[in-house]
Amino acid sequence: MELRQLLYVLQIANERNFSRAAEKLHIAQPSLSQQLSKLEKELGVMLFQRNTSTVELTHAGTKFVDQAQIIIDAVELLRQEMNDISELRTGRVVVGSMPITGAHLLPYVLPVFKRKYPEIDITLLEDSSMNLEKLTASGQTDLSLLSLPLEIPALAYEILGEERIDLAVPPEHPLAARASTGVKTALEELRGESFIVLKEGQGFRKMTVDLCRGAGFDPSVVFESNNMETIQSLVAAGMGVTLVPRFISRAPRSEFVPVYLPLADPVPSRTLVVAYRKGRYLSKAAEAFIHTFQTTVAELAQE
Repeated sequence: MELRQLLYVLQIANERNFSRAAEKLHIAQPSLSQQLSKLEKELGVMLFQRNTSTVELTHAGTKFVDQAQIIIDAVELLRQEMNDISELRTGRVVVGSMPITGAHLLPYVLPVFKRKYPEIDITLLEDSSMNLEKLTASGQTDLSLLSLPLEIPALAYEILGEERIDLAVPPEHPLAARASTGVKTALEELRGESFIVLKEGQGFRKMTVDLCRGAGFDPSVVFESNNMETIQSLVAAGMGVTLVPRFISRAPRSEFVPVYLPLADPVPSRTLVVAYRKGRYLSKAAEAFIHTFQTTVAELAQE
């Protein structure tokens, strides 16, 4: 049974005449009759009683027409829904986000996206970078905000941009005076400092440790937290120093504000990406979200 055969039966039922039905369908009458006979043979029932002057539905034909109309209506609704999605009038995107980075970027991205595409629903899923990679690879998120390098080979990504890394120190720290002089701090100078870092499983913790090791020392970790806001507050309270991504360091804070210092060349940075599973079909809504994210991050970087 083919969809076009349903349409043929409905048109014949409406016209009660093969010639008029064929004309409306833009096919030859013999072809229409042939298709109807083929369908009736497949079903094992007669759908129409034919005589010289009229065409009438049989009992089976009436039942068939009722169900065929439901099917055709459903197909048309499906076609319209797909068209709406294609034209970005509706849709849904599940976005995974690292809590720390997302908290400072998504408030800029989401309002822009919702203004452009008000009927597209965004579902947020926050987790550590390690877990987000797993969720993305398993298809539980359409997209995830992460930073390179990615550990799971099954993931592909689109680059959002480079984010510089700053040093945060307590206001009374000897290095804090450099904030007014413009003197940059080399990572090697942080040997022997007490570090406050994110807990295991957060991508930026690994980056902090790797940068310190690259400068020739293992950081002396005195406190760990899952929250970068807590870490910055502890730094401001004089408990240690830390490294902070630029989008976070420039965010306004009302109290417990550390002093942020630029690091010396080569300035460390991280590459922010939107990751998704390799081979996964990206809807137009997902593609639009990636484009909005890239554009917004580029504008923030210029500022």
